[in-house]
Amino acid sequence: MSKTAQRAGYRCAECGWRTAKWVGRCGECQAWGTVDEEGARAGVRVAAAGAVTAPAVPIGQVKAEIALARSTGVSELDRVLGGGLVPGAVVLLAGEPGIGKSTLLLEAAARIARQEKVLYITGEESAAQVRLRADRIGAVQDDLYLAAETDLGALVAHVEQVQPSVLIVDSVQTIGSAQGTGVPGGVTQVREVAGNLVRLAKDRAMSTVLVGHVTKDGSIAGPRVLEHLVDVVLHFEGDRHSRLRLVRAIKNRFGPIDEVGCFDLHERGIEGLTDPSGLFVSRRTEPVPGTCVTVTVEGTRPLPAEVQALVARTEAQQPRRTSSGLDPFRVTMVLAVLERRLNARLSGCDVFTATVGGIRLGDPAVDLAVMLAVASAAGDKALPAGLVVLGEVGLAGELRPVRDVRRRLSEAARLGFTRALVPAGSLDVDSGGQGSLVPVGARTANLLPGFDVTEAENVWDALTHVT
Repeated sequence: MSKTAQRAGYRCAECGWRTAKWVGRCGECQAWGTVDEEGARAGVRVAAAGAVTAPAVPIGQVKAEIALARSTGVSELDRVLGGGLVPGAVVLLAGEPGIGKSTLLLEAAARIARQEKVLYITGEESAAQVRLRADRIGAVQDDLYLAAETDLGALVAHVEQVQPSVLIVDSVQTIGSAQGTGVPGGVTQVREVAGNLVRLAKDRAMSTVLVGHVTKDGSIAGPRVLEHLVDVVLHFEGDRHSRLRLVRAIKNRFGPIDEVGCFDLHERGIEGLTDPSGLFVSRRTEPVPGTCVTVTVEGTRPLPAEVQALVARTEAQQPRRTSSGLDPFRVTMVLAVLERRLNARLSGCDVFTATVGGIRLGDPAVDLAVMLAVASAAGDKALPAGLVVLGEVGLAGELRPVRDVRRRLSEAARLGFTRALVPAGSLDVDSGGQGSLVPVGARTANLLPGFDVTEAENVWDALTHVT
């Protein structure tokens, strides 16, 4: 055989880096556990023409009705999925252990089984354990089939026997294939199992939901190709000490990717929260220093959220900067702007920032709320009652307009807030440039009856309006 013939080698599943011997860490992207044996070819062979599964037709003749989404019976899950499960689509649901992934899917499976057949494959628990959970949450249905399997061949046999419309695999890391090398959960096995399940779903037009594990940093365990193979990637989030759970869409070929669903996890199961506003704001009668309320937008849903800050003097040479529920890099940037542009003395203080209710805020419109909460805590002076704050903070101290201002403020007014501080020009951007309803630095009641709005151009103006 020539030198371009088949040769043994190892390849990184993340970036494609190759090496002649196995290593635990990729030498290119520095990822651990992604290098696996693979037969690499130095040359490229021309593929011969083969039989087609279906002839190509003009796109106008393709029946789009086949790919219409069907409701899962759980409204909040449908919101994140973009309307429901699409026939032949593969959904990957990832989350920390014990956060409620199996409970949510068992609840959805029972509601779907009222109209269609559902096959639930459990590889982590026995069938009796799943039955006990189903009894507890009232998820026992005649057309909900249950099997405990860890072999891919047995899973395919169950699918051929039951002929389900929906397949749920809990979890993909526990299923092994006889054709793949390595142990179940390894890079090669996960790639082999996921590829076969995706092919099975497409061939049978069967909606498939895969449960995935996550690593300690919150990313999905296994090769990155797993996220590329599936159609939808959902993340299940929440504080294990709280009943509130959030499902976020990270990838969605059939709907928005920034939507979020809210759930209440309790002993009788899990319920969707159609109106979660108010869950992320503390209920108190008097303002407290170090707190500020903002309104974030998750998909199409505005959510008022409270940012809390605590500033404490310290004798340590390196003061601590701790964040919970906020982007630590943006918080560090906001603190730097606060020190440099407003001459705040934070170098000798520990600064702690957090959100209420376990919500994670990645919206840049939260920047100004973080800044004012820290300034309020440092000066031990509470912000005015009934105030909500919106705005992205720039490094020069300017305030940048944010989107959906009217929708955010309407939600704040519905919850009883009476004042708002927004960046100058936000209403111009929100109205498509048809002219501002609010003069810079002034208040008006034109936006909402009984609701005062103030515009500020920079952090100095913002601090002046709230003190």
